[in-house]
Amino acid sequence: MWEIFLKTLPFFALIGVGYGAGRTRFFTPEATAYLTKFVFYFALSAMLFRFSANLSLAEILDWQFVWAYLAGTMAVYLIVTAVALARKRSVEEAAVEAQCGAIGNVGFLGIPMLTLLFGEEAIGPNMLVLAVDLIVFGSLIVILITGSRDGRMSVGILRTVGLGLLKNPMIVSIVLGLAVSSTGYGLPQPVNEFVSILGAAATPGALFAIGASLATKSAERVAVAGWLSFAKLVLHPGLVAFAAFVLFDVEPFAAGVMVAAAALPVAGNVYILAQHYGVAPQRVSASILISTAASILTVSAIIAWVAPSMGLGG
Repeated sequence: MWEIFLKTLPFFALIGVGYGAGRTRFFTPEATAYLTKFVFYFALSAMLFRFSANLSLAEILDWQFVWAYLAGTMAVYLIVTAVALARKRSVEEAAVEAQCGAIGNVGFLGIPMLTLLFGEEAIGPNMLVLAVDLIVFGSLIVILITGSRDGRMSVGILRTVGLGLLKNPMIVSIVLGLAVSSTGYGLPQPVNEFVSILGAAATPGALFAIGASLATKSAERVAVAGWLSFAKLVLHPGLVAFAAFVLFDVEPFAAGVMVAAAALPVAGNVYILAQHYGVAPQRVSASILISTAASILTVSAIIAWVAPSMGLGG
């Protein structure tokens, strides 16, 4: 584990640098917002486009993998939802808490870090995890909150979900990349070099942006945030591992990447959704802060746990 901890430490050190810049206000919230926008719409999109343009859909799509990740993630989603409802929380709050327990920072932290740790073979599994998170659970929270407020399912809700997916640059980048790949021609050399240079900014930019955004988060409602962090960092990878290794017998390397992705801290976009709908943003803020701090140790432990099964050594 020590060796893996040392390998993951530089990634969290970059988050720490961003946090320090944000706390001292050397990097203002406005600057953080613009950096996040640059990473989200340009650097990370370029990285995902280049990755997917050099892969075929057949190389990425593995239905055993999809069902395993969906089963494990849905299990933790339902557990967190049940606990929230047992605490007399509303459906809206339960949906937001479930999102905290089930959705990790795959885009900004997982894809850059796990690709560098495991190699380019990890790109396909990472993309599948990201796709399930965005398409299934990103849609589910909108449906639950909007449906709860309207009291019914409507065409308007489905339109909102559909437009949200169409406007998400990560989904668009992957689809466009796979479309290029399907032609069999690949990217022209100048284009490939362009997206490589732009995509190279994704890793440091995303990690710095995570840290700077954490500087504005508070640790209120620590008890609930602690439970949600436990659900994300321990329950989620544990249930995903059970589904991948026991229930669905996923190929070992891909299963290990899936479990490592499930071990990532609460995603920042959960806070954006909570703030947008006005549902428990402080609770989400605290969950992101606590889970990210704790993940410095837990992510290393989870990777060390799955590494032998991936043929990488412990």
